[in-house]
Amino acid sequence: MADSAAGTSPVGWDWTKWWTTQRRNIAYSFGTVVLLVIIGGILKPGILSGSSLSVLAELASFVGFVGVGQTLVFLLGGIDFSVVWVLNAGAILIAVESAAGNGSLPGALAITLGMGLAVGLANGIGVAYFSIPAIVMTLGANGIVEGLSLGLSGGLTCNTCKDPPAPALLTGLNGKLAGVPGDVLVWVGVILLVSLLLSGSTFGRRIYATGVNPAASYLAGVGIRGVTVAVYALSGLFAAVAGIMLAANSGGASLGLGNPYLLESIAAAVIGGVSVLGGRGHYVGTVAGCLTLVVLVAILNAELIPDYVRSIVYGAVIIVIVLLYGREKQVA
Repeated sequence: MADSAAGTSPVGWDWTKWWTTQRRNIAYSFGTVVLLVIIGGILKPGILSGSSLSVLAELASFVGFVGVGQTLVFLLGGIDFSVVWVLNAGAILIAVESAAGNGSLPGALAITLGMGLAVGLANGIGVAYFSIPAIVMTLGANGIVEGLSLGLSGGLTCNTCKDPPAPALLTGLNGKLAGVPGDVLVWVGVILLVSLLLSGSTFGRRIYATGVNPAASYLAGVGIRGVTVAVYALSGLFAAVAGIMLAANSGGASLGLGNPYLLESIAAAVIGGVSVLGGRGHYVGTVAGCLTLVVLVAILNAELIPDYVRSIVYGAVIIVIVLLYGREKQVA
């Protein structure tokens, strides 16, 4: 009776402790997805068809791959502007290096992923060991990768630059299993992997601790420099993964392929409740943010809203949510 009077369950489970700000934000984000799907279904009934939802999930996956890195660096209180041309370079490399056929695919994948990892490592070292602000370091890296990509490919005019990647990659990623596109299945695997990393590993706890208070984390024995380098390396790696996925989906590389994904990946993370100040959020929330964005764009397209409105909406959403988060911190 005493437990009941105190409002505690008989088994000692307190839902108020379980219903954390992070879980609440994720729930709100997925609730927004459901609401937008319902609105879209009313405005354009076809959006609720299985084929349409499959396409929307596929489009969300491309944002989601870039969003992995953006989420992780946000949790440190950083940002990664180099994802644009790491993605572009990844698409170019996978096309060029696998042009000889399926036999060249393993080497092409290793080179492409290695490129993303190397750029991410350089970003992490610059931020962690040379105290270069993340925005400056990643913008500089983006410019370097852009210059190298355009220079070495002759402005994407080389013989194999616009060729499709190896047939095995196209078949694997563009095929379907039980009606689910291959790239979406890969994304599901990534969601599970990153969720395990953040919620069930020591490394994940170190990421959060570093984002909340780097000085206290250092004094507690956390190698914050190593964590920072590893997180930026992962961001570069997943940007390269996104390039591979987009090259397979579109049948080759193209200039400007990665341009939309900087703002979209930032918006997806912010919508999903990941704090740009570090230490709060989860990739599952970013997943909800990705789905929110693609459904919103589908509705805007169905209503014949001009494309430029999309960027306005993304920018406004980022500003509003960050302002709301700031007010929440002040109240707390």
